[in-house]
Amino acid sequence: MFLTIIIFLLVLSLLVFVHEFGHFYTARKLGVKAEEFGLGFPPRAFGFYRDKNKKWRFIKGNKSLEKLKKDEEKAPADTVYSLNWVFFGGFVKIKGEDGGGKDDKDSFASKAAWKKALILVAGVFMNVVLAWILFSAGYMLGMPEDVENAGRRARISDPQVMVSSIIEDSPAEKSELKMGDVILEVENQSVKSADELQSLVADRADLETEFLVGNIEEEEDREITIIPEYNEELGRATIGVAIFDTGTVSYPFFDAIWQGAKNTGNYLRLIVYAFYNLFADMFAGESVEGQVGGPVAIAKYTGEVARFGFVYLLQFIALLSLNLAIINILPIPALDGGRLLFLLIEKIKGKAMKQEVEGLINTIFFFLLISLIIFVTYRDIINLF
Repeated sequence: MFLTIIIFLLVLSLLVFVHEFGHFYTARKLGVKAEEFGLGFPPRAFGFYRDKNKKWRFIKGNKSLEKLKKDEEKAPADTVYSLNWVFFGGFVKIKGEDGGGKDDKDSFASKAAWKKALILVAGVFMNVVLAWILFSAGYMLGMPEDVENAGRRARISDPQVMVSSIIEDSPAEKSELKMGDVILEVENQSVKSADELQSLVADRADLETEFLVGNIEEEEDREITIIPEYNEELGRATIGVAIFDTGTVSYPFFDAIWQGAKNTGNYLRLIVYAFYNLFADMFAGESVEGQVGGPVAIAKYTGEVARFGFVYLLQFIALLSLNLAIINILPIPALDGGRLLFLLIEKIKGKAMKQEVEGLINTIFFFLLISLIIFVTYRDIINLF
């Protein structure tokens, strides 16, 4: 349990840190000052920065940036890089992000709308890039995948046959076989492909047949008995399952990068579609229980996936990163997408919304989001017992 929590915190810290780095890097490139870029959340443990003479200075404790600015000799001329006591994620404090400093050239508030938009979407973009990197790394190391989808230059190892679905009232359903099982042997003969399985079962109509099956969620393989039935349409015995060939698929370096990009695009499309269905169900008044998970559920899944192996963890982190990207781009106040929405309203109206009003709306939605997280977390904890 302790290891699960550590892995969970490291995973979420990576996702948040990469997101905030996107805002930080883009702001700097577009001439906006990033006043502080921190690993973890305040209070600050220590930090370092360069003063106007380009001399590196060390700062200990949670001394405010405003106090530092009052000392002309020691005032930061550049970003304060900090390590903070709440060692989780990270943050960036961008000058003028609260609407102040409109007359300062290095302020967010003084920049053109397109530059503001780029800074706002940079965090989401970096989460997508992270997913691409992780998928690409997975393909270099070798990821479990349906071999039918493998590219021409793919290297395939550890071929297996996996059950994708089970036909109702079939011999397989009457046995202990289940979706996700890998069929390893039939009558003590090794099975490496769907064709081999069909060949081994074809002549065993009405005969008790021993299967050795495994499942990634189970530590030990298990033996089950299935009695195949003759299928007149196919002209051979079957057990009533849909199967596919799977294996560990790897690629050369550049092919892995291309496959990682394709995987990222495919999963982005699927996640957007899933969010569309989620919101459609919500507005239709249908229950969405089971479709939404909070930090506790994510921590639980992180621990389970980590047990399967490093490559599985890479895939899981990549999917979390894409989900974080989609959530953040939603036009909801307190999120990046909400700030983009305010920016769009500003362009349409020709003037910015009053900072007090925008701040109030963001604060209200922030507490609504926190309340939702608390509620979902409570439900996840209840479901654990």
